[in-house]
Amino acid sequence: MMILASLIKHWFIVGLVLVILLAKLEPSIGCKGGLIKPEFTVKYIAVSFIFLNSGLSLKTEELKHAVTQVHLHTFIQTFTMIFIPFLMQFFTIVMTNHNLFSDALVRGFVIVSCMPPPVSSAVILTKTASGNEPAAIFNSALGSFLGIFVSPMLILISLGLSGDVPFGKVFIQLFGTVLLPIIVGQYIRPFALSWIEARKQLFSKAATCTLLLIIYSAFCDTFSNDTITIPRQELMGVLFFTIAFQSLLLYLVFTATQSSWFRFTKPDVICAMYCSTHKSLTLGIPMLKILYSGDATLSLITIPLLMYHPTQIVLGSILSGHLKQWQQKTEVPLPL
Repeated sequence: MMILASLIKHWFIVGLVLVILLAKLEPSIGCKGGLIKPEFTVKYIAVSFIFLNSGLSLKTEELKHAVTQVHLHTFIQTFTMIFIPFLMQFFTIVMTNHNLFSDALVRGFVIVSCMPPPVSSAVILTKTASGNEPAAIFNSALGSFLGIFVSPMLILISLGLSGDVPFGKVFIQLFGTVLLPIIVGQYIRPFALSWIEARKQLFSKAATCTLLLIIYSAFCDTFSNDTITIPRQELMGVLFFTIAFQSLLLYLVFTATQSSWFRFTKPDVICAMYCSTHKSLTLGIPMLKILYSGDATLSLITIPLLMYHPTQIVLGSILSGHLKQWQQKTEVPLPL
């Protein structure tokens, strides 16, 4: 009974393990073009549901307050769009000098570092860990819009490449899956406030289950990519570096944001940890296809991004329970 109670208490971690195993067993179900059609159900419906859920759950005053937290937004966008690319440059120099990875993989790591934050995982993980959800929503949307312009510029500076990003298409997608659901949710909220408040836990669990669907789809895409040909040892090296690099970023953000100079609250710290360290697969893959159209090494270049995306969700999910405890109780140490 104790084991069952523990499994129920940590149901999200159990679900996380199960969806990864299911993705490994039969990735064709959840990959692009698969049975569940994630290019529609996940990319549009699931992501839209997350932000509709946020629009229904959040008080309008909280969203308005989030917009005014300029110091938090500045820290997050500076860290993700300036500090991370700069730090990755240092690591790629070490990789190149010691021949740790092929040139294509090194370029892949550089491109990952230039990506903006994603529009869904950072928000839902911030919410799960009792962080500043309104600020997470604002920064995810802001980062995605900035990424349309800033990411190609960073890649050009770092690698000497350029390409035309389909601004109109990305803008329409972001408006339809992020801004519009929030607006609809905020419009409905006053008319159904008592009904929504009475089912707050249900909405929270539904959002978490949606995240599991996104994780499942991400791992299906990774496991189903047959074009990737790379020695197992080098592949494990990429995975190890990805985990180590993300862990370092989380530690640096956690340490920096607790400085008295910033005066961030604990929910702000949690928001910063997720929004400033996560990178977007949604913008990254189309951008790679534009920049490296016809390049024979494209499949290798995509490996770091394909690994970074599910890894950031897994690490963030494992950490969310500890962050929630830390946010609620001062004496609970954070295992970083």
